Formats: sequence, C-alpha cells, structure tokens
Amino acid sequence: MWQPEPGWLAFPGGTGASTVGVWRAAVGDRAVVVKRLAAPAEHDPPELSDPRHFAYWRREADVATYGLVAATPGLRAPLTGVEEDGDGITITQDWVEDAANSGLFVALAMGRFAAADLGHVRWLARGQLRDRLARVERRGGWETIGRTTASDIADALWRKRRRLLDALDELPQVAQHGDPVPGNLPGRAGDDLIAVDWGSLGYGPVGADLGYYLLMAREEFEPLLDAYLLGLPDGLATREQVVLGAQITAVYTVFTRADWALARVAGGEGALAGKFRHPSVAPHLRALQRQQAAVEALLEL
Repeated sequence: MWQPEPGWLAFPGGTGASTVGVWRAAVGDRAVVVKRLAAPAEHDPPELSDPRHFAYWRREADVATYGLVAATPGLRAPLTGVEEDGDGITITQDWVEDAANSGLFVALAMGRFAAADLGHVRWLARGQLRDRLARVERRGGWETIGRTTASDIADALWRKRRRLLDALDELPQVAQHGDPVPGNLPGRAGDDLIAVDWGSLGYGPVGADLGYYLLMAREEFEPLLDAYLLGLPDGLATREQVVLGAQITAVYTVFTRADWALARVAGGEGALAGKFRHPSVAPHLRALQRQQAAVEALLEL
C-alpha cells in the first residue's frame, strides 16, 4: 500500500474527492509538492470516473502526462512528474514560490489563457457549473439560504438556473483552469502565471474563470474585467459576453458556497441568524454581498 515518505510535510490543499493528501518534500536539492490520488472504489460516486465531469479523478495526472499546459499562453504548469500504480497516482511537481500576483495580473493572464488550444482530448471538463448545480439539486437546492432574509432572491435565482445555464452554453467556449482560486495561482515566469491544481481543466463559457476568481479577489469587478478583456484576443468574445459569463458563474457559485457553509453550522444551538458571523460562514456571506450588482443584473434577465 502506498504511504508518504518519512519527513514529508503535510499541508492543506487538494480537497478533491480523490485526493489522499498533499505534502511538501525534497528530491535531492529540488523542493517539490507531492499529491496522491486514489483510484475510485466500487461505491464511490460515478462522476469520479466520468472523463467530462469536473470531478474526474485522474484529470490532473493526464494533464501533466500530456504536457497539455506546459507552454500555454497566460497560465502554465510547473514541471510535473506522474507515477501510477494499482491503487492510484502520485503526482510530483516543482514547488512554486508565491509571487504575490495582483488580481489585475491574474485577470490578464486568464484572458490570455482563454485562447489556449487544448485540443480535443476526451477527458477535459465541460459544463462545470451545470454539474455543480446538479449536485445541489440532488440535495434539495439552497435549502439553508431559504431560511434567511435572502430567501426570495435565492428562490428567484434558483428557478432561473436552467435558463441561465443554457445562456452560458451559448457563449464562446474557451480554455479555463476551472479552479482559479488565489492559492492555485501562485507563481510567475515573465509574462505568464504559474498555476497549480489542474484537475478541473477544460472548456467553459468565456468569463467563467474570471467569475470564480472574483469571489476571492481583493479588487472590484470592473478593473478585473478590463484586465481580462485586455488579455483576451480580439474577436474571441464581446465585453457583454464576458460580463454575462462572469456574473452567472460568480452568483451561482457564491450562493452555493454560502448555503453549504450555513448548512454545516445550522444544526447547532441558537438561531440561524446568530451564526452569520461564524468564521466558516462570514467570508462566504461577505462574498455574496459583494455580488449585489451582479445579482440584480441576473434578476432582470
């Protein structure tokens, strides 16, 4: 059975369903990060074995093996090695130093990456937001948010979800990292950003990566939008298309995250409203409040 080596330093990261753990280690004088992925077992969710689903268990390893993002514009991966055995896959990649990238540089890089040619390999993720909302639907929707003062807004957005997901499908479909949180976008090499955790790589609506990133960005939407558009090649998409892709992605993602966070603490003692300041809830509610303009825009569609 695979085991981490003595002396490896475990640290948070790689929270996917197939991730066994992530460690910082050394190979000679080379600092590396080691991630272990477990192959799906008999009773694991079938989506882990679906090559087009965002949760496909081995996508990050296949991305590295194919060298798919070794030289892409805007975003690219560090040097990565892959070893596979009967129980799973071990991914070893160069440690990426934090370059303290600004949000404007990140948005510019994501705009450039949107034009990357990833080819047509069958295991690239597609329809990521649709799949994520399908998970929520199986759990009954945004039930906990429905117990708050935002219930009417949440209900209106939930009822519009299929129409807005269809609108996303009609936008230009471009290359997307799929999980562009700041922790996955640490490095820099010249004009390119060095990104990690490529397990959700695929094609999605233009602006979607920007919408995901927006929820944890320090900067406001307009300057990030301008930077993304600056990186986007001429003719690939209009400003209005990017705005729509970013707004739908951001709003439905932040409502889903806020509902999930509230649901985790809802069972404790006291009224639900008294838990809005819980440290695991408050950041999601602040992110939701920042999307007020986008929420209003979607409600008018």
